[in-house]
Amino acid sequence: MLNQTTVQSLIENGLEERPDLFLIDFTISTDNKIYVVIDGDNGVSVEDCIFISRAVEHNLDREDEDFSLEVTSAGATSPLINKRQYKKNIGRVIKVKAKEDIKIEAKLTEVDETAISLEWKTKEPKPIGKGKITVNKQAKIAFDDILEAKVIIKF
Repeated sequence: MLNQTTVQSLIENGLEERPDLFLIDFTISTDNKIYVVIDGDNGVSVEDCIFISRAVEHNLDREDEDFSLEVTSAGATSPLINKRQYKKNIGRVIKVKAKEDIKIEAKLTEVDETAISLEWKTKEPKPIGKGKITVNKQAKIAFDDILEAKVIIKF
């Protein structure tokens, strides 16, 4: 069985050469299938996946351990996991599920070390009289309170 620490070190070495890329997840199954998910500040190209694949594959000996390797990018509908994913999506609409049954679909406006800031418009009843008015809302949600966040793809 492949050593997880060795594989992780190889991935990190490859990422050090490419600071615009970052690791989202990687696993090694019991039958030595290595699955790596990366993302990038400017997206991920096929060449980026090939680069990380080579950084791992060229430093493992198939004579010692037979393995398969798959390097992919985080999909457009994948949940946001890494803070860098939030930063690269500033200005886009995201759907956030947070603690206390909070669900918000809003524009991501800011990201800091502890939280994200969101803005959206909603219709609310007028304070006086009948009808509704459009109100601008804002929220700041701590990363610790986010259960899931996804970018909303609009065509």
